[in-house]
Amino acid sequence: MQHKIRIWCRWLTPGLGVKRWLGIIFLGTTFLAVGFALFVLDIYRKTPTTWWLPLITFASLKTLPRLTRVLIFGTLGIGTLFFGIFGLNRSLLKPYLRPGSLLVDKLAHHRLQESGPKIVAIGGGHGLATLLRGLKKYSHNIYAVVTVADDGGSSGRLRETMGVPPPGDIRNCLAALSDDEDLLTHLFQYRFANGDKGLNGHSFGNLFLGTLAKITGSFEEAIAESGRVLAVHGRVYPSTLENVQLVADITPPDSEQIIRVEGESQIPEVGGKIHRVWLDPGSPSAFPRAIRSILAADMIILGPGSLYTSLLPNLLVEDISSAIRASRALKIYVCNVATQAGETDGFSCRDHVQVLHDHLGEDLFEIVLANGVAQPIKGKNFSWVIARNDLPGGCLLHKSDLIDDEHPWRHDSGKLARKLMDLLHERTGPLTL
Repeated sequence: MQHKIRIWCRWLTPGLGVKRWLGIIFLGTTFLAVGFALFVLDIYRKTPTTWWLPLITFASLKTLPRLTRVLIFGTLGIGTLFFGIFGLNRSLLKPYLRPGSLLVDKLAHHRLQESGPKIVAIGGGHGLATLLRGLKKYSHNIYAVVTVADDGGSSGRLRETMGVPPPGDIRNCLAALSDDEDLLTHLFQYRFANGDKGLNGHSFGNLFLGTLAKITGSFEEAIAESGRVLAVHGRVYPSTLENVQLVADITPPDSEQIIRVEGESQIPEVGGKIHRVWLDPGSPSAFPRAIRSILAADMIILGPGSLYTSLLPNLLVEDISSAIRASRALKIYVCNVATQAGETDGFSCRDHVQVLHDHLGEDLFEIVLANGVAQPIKGKNFSWVIARNDLPGGCLLHKSDLIDDEHPWRHDSGKLARKLMDLLHERTGPLTL
């Protein structure tokens, strides 16, 4: 019984947006009750004494003091009103609630997310999707700025045949931000097998985005409509809508000659030492809404993800990096947990930061968040990214346990999001309803 009373009391928690409507309903009910009472009183006074008047006298508790009667009828009225509203809402919302979940919990969580901080996450690939999957539990005001330099696989083929920006990373982010990653999201992520003639290697979501872009005439509108289909809380923006290609100067293994490699998918295949990367054509225009979200952000997160092929292609859009510098948000770079073959072999956390500084300068972010736990892994072609307090540019280093216990070469979405929110709270104070 006490548990049920506590649940009922939670409906009065500040910030749920319930009390204001209860007040309006109570006011309307009061007007109705006053009108009905005047009608009954008029009958009571004007009608001659009959057999049913004593019954009315008994039902109205006329023998009790007036204040006592007010309290009794007021308590009965409020209790009945609450019970009726709760029952109606439960019946209307029952199809949308998971078994065992409480409506008040769902509402409180939604209000907290709705009033959550404005967070911009910049990157691409599975690293960005992992980050978004954790952040959506804390806020609905999430904006993902995604690279469009991908030229491999399904995205690259659609980029050539349909003339749309590569949708792969955008598809992953939409799926990660989906409110319910069940059947519809799995359908969006479904990849056709080799037996599907003409469709082998394509994912359904990529085809959906490409086709919707042709129908609406706008890749931006295709992303927005896909977000509505997947019940996405947040926005996904391309860093640019221009047809850009990633180019790199690389010294291949067992060679001293620098060669030029064109194409994001080709850079890791060459391997060796990457000296620098850039976009072709240079100085592409940034997507305007991405700029606005960066300037209005409370926290900007760079990474995690492939250093050269996921993160830098966004930051090399000059308007994006300029907006980050101009923003007053907390700016955090999330360093990868493990090295990536063909890109960052043998890299430490310092090496990752130095590459960003070499390409973009030393004033882009203020905090580096790195994994502080390493464990022996057998049979995997990678090494841990070691983080020490020797970062260039005076960056602050925060280390924490960020690894996924099942796949320790990746970030755990829950651990990563929780640590990022802790860092934001240290600067702004805890969020409250």
